[in-house]
Amino acid sequence: MSDRVLVAGGAGYIGAHACKALARAGFVPVAFDNLATGWEAAVRFGPFVRGDLMDRASIDAALAEWRPVAILHFAARSLVGESMQQPGLYWRENVGGALNLIEAAVAAGVGEFVFSSTCATYGDQDGVLLDEDTAQRPINAYGASKLAIEQMLANFGASHGLRSVIFRYFNVAGADPEGEVGERHEPETHLIPLMLDAVAGKRGPLTVFGSDYGTRDGTCVRDYVHVTDLADAHVRGLRWLRGGKGSRVFCLGSGTGYTVREVIDHARVVTNRAVPVVEGGRRAGDAAALVCGSARARDELGWAPERGLEAMIRDAWAWANRPAY
Repeated sequence: MSDRVLVAGGAGYIGAHACKALARAGFVPVAFDNLATGWEAAVRFGPFVRGDLMDRASIDAALAEWRPVAILHFAARSLVGESMQQPGLYWRENVGGALNLIEAAVAAGVGEFVFSSTCATYGDQDGVLLDEDTAQRPINAYGASKLAIEQMLANFGASHGLRSVIFRYFNVAGADPEGEVGERHEPETHLIPLMLDAVAGKRGPLTVFGSDYGTRDGTCVRDYVHVTDLADAHVRGLRWLRGGKGSRVFCLGSGTGYTVREVIDHARVVTNRAVPVVEGGRRAGDAAALVCGSARARDELGWAPERGLEAMIRDAWAWANRPAY
């Protein structure tokens, strides 16, 4: 029987794409999700377990039933603005849920753990290519909660031998090129789907939050990674651990940053339509520029992003024009 992998957050956007990549790689992905932000219809590549990371008993039961060889952890609250307004929610659910999952893994004898972290742990460090050695100085509770989990994994590695691969990345975009899964959030907060909804007339104009940053056109700069490339990296990280290698941190990015206005320009090309835009003020907790270097992932995992920004927008546009879940 193929090795089973518990995927916490497996009904979510990134988790569902990771499940497809795992299944294609010969694993059995067991999606563990409370469906607070995920969708059961996105669980198409392996079993589904409805459970909550805040309920330790549900985690223990899933591990006992499925006996996975490893855990991939995607489940988290991830809205920067919300984390600024309700930091306790992020400390309680992100950190508390991860602690439950890690302790359950140790108790069940699961010794391999792949964690979905974020470049938000670095905070606002303009003009710096963010890599594994960059100092981490989060400026919001979302980034701080993810950093705390990274430190937690290091602690459990030292005390219990739990080996982990941690991936730090920033803006994930696009959809499965084969159209089986895609991005859906309620409410939607990500730039590309918001922009495409505005293009399609499904919502009002796209709000550009802040046009007075010290960037080349005044709008925020971000590094975008296609969701299928990200899923591929997680399979490679799992294979790294399955091969007996030790804990490692990897940054995932293209090394190229795009301003919000540049993303809008690419969308005009892909859709051949105008993008309705209104100007808004800065959002609390937003960094001006975050660009991620991934030389270590390329050198050690053999990973490289294959689908660029236009492919991300094209795949997201194709998904947006399919029936929703």
